Amino acid sequence: MIFDHTEQNPGARFLFLLASLMVVVYGVKFAAPVLVPSAMALFLAILTLPVMTFLRRRHVPGWLALTVSILLNVGVFGLLLLMAGGSAVQFQERIPEYAESLNALQVILIEALESRTGLPIAEAGGPALVNPAVIVDLARRAVGYSVQFASTTVLVFIVMSFMLNEATIFPDKIRFLRRAEAPLDERVTRVVDQVQSYLRIKTLVSAATGILLGLWCWFLDLDFPVLLGLTAFILNFVPTVGSILSAVPAILLSLVIYGSPGHALAVAGGYLTVNMVLGNIIEPQLQGHRLGLSTVVVVLSLLFWGWAWGPIGALLSVPLTNMVKIWLENTKDLRWVAVLLDVRAPKDLPPEAPHLVAP
Repeated sequence: MIFDHTEQNPGARFLFLLASLMVVVYGVKFAAPVLVPSAMALFLAILTLPVMTFLRRRHVPGWLALTVSILLNVGVFGLLLLMAGGSAVQFQERIPEYAESLNALQVILIEALESRTGLPIAEAGGPALVNPAVIVDLARRAVGYSVQFASTTVLVFIVMSFMLNEATIFPDKIRFLRRAEAPLDERVTRVVDQVQSYLRIKTLVSAATGILLGLWCWFLDLDFPVLLGLTAFILNFVPTVGSILSAVPAILLSLVIYGSPGHALAVAGGYLTVNMVLGNIIEPQLQGHRLGLSTVVVVLSLLFWGWAWGPIGALLSVPLTNMVKIWLENTKDLRWVAVLLDVRAPKDLPPEAPHLVAP
């Protein structure tokens, strides 16, 4: 076999690994209808597992602990739907009003530019800033996506219930199959614990971000502060661009309602402060640098998972990449890949490679 001596055939081994990677990538893209709800169910199961474990340790019957855990998820999801549902309906009703206000702002902006430049900008007959027909079409699509997401959620809860049911006996299966190799059992436990810690902290930070920004929008008397807070909570899972995208609706609402650049700057300042403090100071302190990803990896993971799985893939891009990184860290022959994904270089560089040490 040409792959038995990798030092003699590094090019062939590289091509083999590249071909294997392409097969995996195509499989991830092709199997999205199955993998997306499975990934969402896995994340919910990991977040819910501590609750089920707590109940089992209190000698609660397994079926009751499973039922309580599932009902907890359904209750939280139902509460979020109730909070967002009324605001979403009201927002859809006021879309034409907001469109007219934005077009009026466009007229004011054009007049201001004409007075400063002397150019006949209005005579060029530019398109309206906001087309109500386009907005209505986008709203209809949003409703369709919401119905599709709701149907997917039912499947996610079903898969999650089976995962939680298996979670209580899966460690025993691992111990039975590899009873002579305790490190494997410890490695699986370590990976699960690290993923649980990451998802728990990320969810708590995202919830705090949504609550604080929702209160900030309410304080500045913006319409739909609950909907804006939920948007900030969800988009906080999207790396890099999520915080920017969550600020856009609030800033536009400020301009539409008040027409004041000062008020819009106050809204933007609140979003910037909350995201800087929670995202760049508190969250890294809670997570630790061990789970950090380099900026390039974050952007590439957003592009890859967004391409493979759509908007849900973009939401789950960093959690998915961090799960892969944690698994690689605990796999001896693939640990070097985790080093490449990390935000920092390892401190224990070998002495024979001093040129790799940053000055």
